[in-house]
Amino acid sequence: MTTFINVQQLRFLWPDGDRVFDGVDAVFSDGRTALVGDNGTGKSTLLRLVAGLLKPESGSITASGLIEYLPQELPLRLGDTVADLLGITEQRNALAAIEAGDTDEAHFSVIGEDWDFLDRSRVALDELGLDHVGFDRTVGTLSGGESMLVGLAGRLVRRPDVLLLDEPSNNLDGSARKRLYQAIRRFNGTLVVVSHDRALLEHVDAVAELYKGRIRVFEGNYTAYEEVIAAEREAAERAVRDAKQDLSRQKKELVAARIQGDKGAVAWRRERDKGGTPKILLNGKKNAGEVSSAKHLNAKLDDVAEARDRLDEAEEGLRDDGGISVDLPETSVSTHRDIAVLKGLTVGDLYGDGIDLHIRGPERIAVTGDNGCGKTTLLRAIAEAARVPHGFLTQRLELLDDEANVLDNVRAKAPEADQSLLRTRLARFGMRRNAVFQQVSTLSGGQRLRAALATVLSSQPAPQLLMLDEPTNNLDMTSIRQLQQALQAFQGALVVVSHDEAFLDGLGLTRRVELTRGEGVVLDTPVESRV
Repeated sequence: MTTFINVQQLRFLWPDGDRVFDGVDAVFSDGRTALVGDNGTGKSTLLRLVAGLLKPESGSITASGLIEYLPQELPLRLGDTVADLLGITEQRNALAAIEAGDTDEAHFSVIGEDWDFLDRSRVALDELGLDHVGFDRTVGTLSGGESMLVGLAGRLVRRPDVLLLDEPSNNLDGSARKRLYQAIRRFNGTLVVVSHDRALLEHVDAVAELYKGRIRVFEGNYTAYEEVIAAEREAAERAVRDAKQDLSRQKKELVAARIQGDKGAVAWRRERDKGGTPKILLNGKKNAGEVSSAKHLNAKLDDVAEARDRLDEAEEGLRDDGGISVDLPETSVSTHRDIAVLKGLTVGDLYGDGIDLHIRGPERIAVTGDNGCGKTTLLRAIAEAARVPHGFLTQRLELLDDEANVLDNVRAKAPEADQSLLRTRLARFGMRRNAVFQQVSTLSGGQRLRAALATVLSSQPAPQLLMLDEPTNNLDMTSIRQLQQALQAFQGALVVVSHDEAFLDGLGLTRRVELTRGEGVVLDTPVESRV
């Protein structure tokens, strides 16, 4: 059976009047499609519209068969069981009643033809690495990543024709992500996933880009999509360069035409002043010269206007991806400077013998490991043991005051700095003009991250140690690239907790600290020696 999603002339706006879609068309066919686009472009909104959780203003959405939707944040009640999260509690109760001898027809109606639902549920959990999770276990005892995987298992158990996933790898550690990728590869039907997880995006068959209110579909995985976009960007930039050169040439020719017209007028006056030429002939020459000069000048004015239109059109084709270009010499630190020294750190009952960690100079360290192994605890301990000015960006970016605007947040960390200097720094982080006066609570995920980076990196004194805890969660690919650019400019010591291997690969790491839950193992390894 061929599965699909067909979106035609979709229009949608929020109750406050903020329009998200205005006549969007898209077709998602069999296979796995990544829906990408900057934060705030409506990716999650589109999934909710397809799932029927939101009603469009106009237009149509049609899809084949059963649709299942996994949101970013599952609505969880701590007392619910795994069976509740899987959606099989009613069927389990009916089956238990039947096995106890109750022949009430209502029990058989609940099960229908789905007599193998328990086996399928067990298989779905096992394939996602949850073989240790029983049906009666409560949600309150699960980690965030385990809850997400149970939620996915519940959707898969119902054998949907269309599966919609919104940031499914958030809160998943490395091993759980691999199992998620396997589940995505196994799915037969139409799957649409919103994700910033670069490794996940390499497993899709197509990429649907939501850009400027329109959807374009590119065949292939994310790497193939990037290659097409890079080629289009290069062509657009070349078109702008050519259009600028053409406009410059047309302006020069316009100046030359004006000079030529002036020369003609000067020659006519010289002949008039010299005398000897009949007045009627002089006037005829004057009229003819003025007409010819005016025609030539008007033609050149038209050429300049057309060249300017071509430049405007070419610039419309440029993609504004808002790169970050910032110089941070004040964050530099000596290669021999002790940044932080930890000895005998214990993380609950995970590492009975304690952890020793010595950070010296501008090292760039990744802290990795499964969920619950103590990575965030280690970051907090490093912050407490820091011997240099430092900044700590937590997952929720608590250093920002949501009720204040962006500029006031930065100024609070650098009260002696000149305001023009702070605004220049914010501009280099992509926050220009009125954006610096925007209240933090209204910022998108990417804007909030840039504001937090600008705040911590503009602090007085400047940080020579920067710690980040899962900084790429909920960021679009553009924002992740911007984050990498900012961190590449940072000249101090860097410690990052992240499950995003593609992101870590772009940071120029010098060491990895890997924590292994349960075994109490700490691997502190130079990146160069890793196989």
